[in-house]
Amino acid sequence: MIGRAAERVPGLRRVPLLRLIAVAEIALLTRDHVTALTAAERRRLIALMRAGRGRPSHLTKAERSELEVLVAKLAPRRLLGESVDALSPVPLPRRVLYGRNDRR
Repeated sequence: MIGRAAERVPGLRRVPLLRLIAVAEIALLTRDHVTALTAAERRRLIALMRAGRGRPSHLTKAERSELEVLVAKLAPRRLLGESVDALSPVPLPRRVLYGRNDRR
């Protein structure tokens, strides 16, 4: 199956298989975190990101706080910790994954 995909996607044959597996695993973890948002929340997050154009000053105070709530719901720290933990040969301490207060 991977051989057929490598024939169709240019440059894929040059990428080591372990890297492809790592990227796929991180993509699955990211999908799990993104699905924590409802469809309406995902649309609103995208709308706020487009309106802000990468600058918080382009958003109103209410929009910034709304964006903060939506991003917090994504749990970016836990996503980063789970991604590193999935790729690391050494298990990470829970403190790295969840923070000092063990917030889950």
